[in-house]
Amino acid sequence: MPKPKTHSGAAKRFKKTGTGKFKRGHAFKRHILTSKESKRKRHLDTDTLVDKADQKKVARMIPY
Repeated sequence: MPKPKTHSGAAKRFKKTGTGKFKRGHAFKRHILTSKESKRKRHLDTDTLVDKADQKKVARMIPY
């Protein structure tokens, strides 16, 4: 049997935590930042966890 391949696009976007969950970054932090509040931009900088509904999809893309 061939080994499952890692989805290279997903590997750049998600990182596995020690407990097996996945970390992700926020969207809306790339451009047109002058119209956004400092607090909003600061909160978008922090990483968050992938939603429970999407965990299985991401786990399939990043098997290792």
